[in-house]
Amino acid sequence: MISVERLKVEFGVKPLFSDATFVVGDRDRIALVGKNGAGKSTLLKILCGMEHATSGTVSMTQDSTIGYLPQVMKLQDDTTVREEARKAFAHMQRLADRLERLEREMSERTDYESADYMALVERYTTEHERYQLMGADGYEGEMERTLTGLGFLRSDFDRPTSEFSGGWRMRIELAKILLRRPDVLLLDEPTNHLDIESIQWLEQLLAGWTGAVLLVSHDRAFINNVTTRTLEISCGKIVDYRVKYDDYVVLRRERREQQLRAYENQQKEIADMKQFIERFRYQATKAVQVQQKVKQLEKIVPVEVDETDHAAMHLKFPPCLRSGDYPVICDEVSKTYTPPHPVFSHVSLTIKRGEKVAFVGKNGEGKSTLVKCIMGETPFDGQLKVGHNVQIGYFAQNQAQLLDERLTVFETIDRVARGDIRLRINDILGAFMFGGEASDKRVGVLSGGERSRLAMIQLLLEPVNLLILDEPTNHLDMPSKDVLKEAIRAFDGTAIIVSHDRDFLDGLVSKVYEFGGGRVREHIGGIYDFLRTKGHPDDDRSTSIDHLLAATPPTPGHTAKTPAGTTAAATSYAEHKEQQKRIRKAERAVEEAENKIAKMEQRLKELDQLLSDPQKASDMVLVTEYTDVKRQLDSEVERWERLSEELEQITNK
Repeated sequence: MISVERLKVEFGVKPLFSDATFVVGDRDRIALVGKNGAGKSTLLKILCGMEHATSGTVSMTQDSTIGYLPQVMKLQDDTTVREEARKAFAHMQRLADRLERLEREMSERTDYESADYMALVERYTTEHERYQLMGADGYEGEMERTLTGLGFLRSDFDRPTSEFSGGWRMRIELAKILLRRPDVLLLDEPTNHLDIESIQWLEQLLAGWTGAVLLVSHDRAFINNVTTRTLEISCGKIVDYRVKYDDYVVLRRERREQQLRAYENQQKEIADMKQFIERFRYQATKAVQVQQKVKQLEKIVPVEVDETDHAAMHLKFPPCLRSGDYPVICDEVSKTYTPPHPVFSHVSLTIKRGEKVAFVGKNGEGKSTLVKCIMGETPFDGQLKVGHNVQIGYFAQNQAQLLDERLTVFETIDRVARGDIRLRINDILGAFMFGGEASDKRVGVLSGGERSRLAMIQLLLEPVNLLILDEPTNHLDMPSKDVLKEAIRAFDGTAIIVSHDRDFLDGLVSKVYEFGGGRVREHIGGIYDFLRTKGHPDDDRSTSIDHLLAATPPTPGHTAKTPAGTTAAATSYAEHKEQQKRIRKAERAVEEAENKIAKMEQRLKELDQLLSDPQKASDMVLVTEYTDVKRQLDSEVERWERLSEELEQITNK
């Protein structure tokens, strides 16, 4: 559908990327990845024609259509949600108007036998068939399903768009793009303003999308569930990996290790050849061999090793003062906007010192409102106590957009820094990848991720012991998200995190507060524990002997009373027989796992031997197979360990 040839983009002296060549097929699901500022959003704009490359070509198949969702867009506020979404079907409305004109013309004419009239009828028939094929009769229903899937209530459809926040208006734009059903979807951070349920709905929709999808997202779970191919922008190059993101991470690391090994082998081979040439250069009896070595040396194609981008954010929250044992206590807290619009009621919760908790739920259910109540920014009913010696650090959802675009990066921090910290501004900026000339950039030219990093610096300038982070990962790239996650883990204070990013919350929080239906419910455990209780098993690969033995008949003594006339000895014998059957099944399962492990280990040895050859070190088919087999082996070993433990438990019963 889209063919990119030798694309080069320059801003200033250093190019963003160069010599980029790839093809987007008609059913491709592609994740575009790279650090903030690498050029991901720029590439999407070039593909949809909004910007032009310095050199190279972008070509599309004839009649192909593109739907593009940018990170930030200017939205109109003069219609209702329904009317705005209906704009997606403007082409169908034009066709309907044309059909109406043709009908009117046919009804007004009386020359039914003329060739001109017959041509008019044929034209009407063709246009009407086209109208039906486009789904004219069902577009209102499709529009309502899409808006509902993105989190809108039916009562929202006739509300003016001006009443909604920027995030909700972005959802309307996303709905319009999806309803147009373009051949190619270009989505730049589509999950930034979606809740978990809407993200899962979008995942299912994109999985069945009939066209191509190219998206930028820093939601690891989302791109793993949607995409099957990864384009990486790194160090000025675009590298195509035909695997999903998690596999790409492993493949990229292992590919580089293979390249390094091949490079080292090649360097040893070159050194040996040179040593031979130098040693026997002037011996007539070795002249032929020397010439052969010289020719071999000339024909050697150097093994290339992927460049590695070592730039990384370094984040550590400063030590904080000890707060009281309970930083936040809510007792029957309620919030109602006027005209009477209850947000939540009877909220009772207690957050202990040192806890990391998540606020989740659909947008508009009150997560940010409760945060404002905790911070004392909005009135409420009930009792809410902020504990002794609590110092709050707040990162708002739109914190990055609140920065003054006219200031430079350095000036932005210099204006809020106090005391001795002003002497360390350059060091702090360097730790957040704003070192050198980057500190002189205007905020207005920064990418969304760079702005988020700059806003994060402001949060670090004063020590706090209660962090409240409202969607902190929006626009942050995955390495930066990982750094932020580890910093929050190491933070010795308390943290409240409002987020829809499942991967970010996984392993970070120990308690989830679910907002919905005017209530707040407490769930003990991590985010995936919560999702499983809600009926969203995101990933359940578990296989145990309990599953293998699911069809095994239960023991008589456990299912019914002993029938009349049956002796205790007979019952005991039946139980023993059933126990032996369970053991044999478990032993077979363990033996099967051991056989699989042996075969995969043998194949890994064969692949390792093949990849040690310099000419095959960069063979992507072999590297991909090596990665797949290694991942399957790790999974099978874990399964074997679990089955062995369960076999031991059954045997010892």
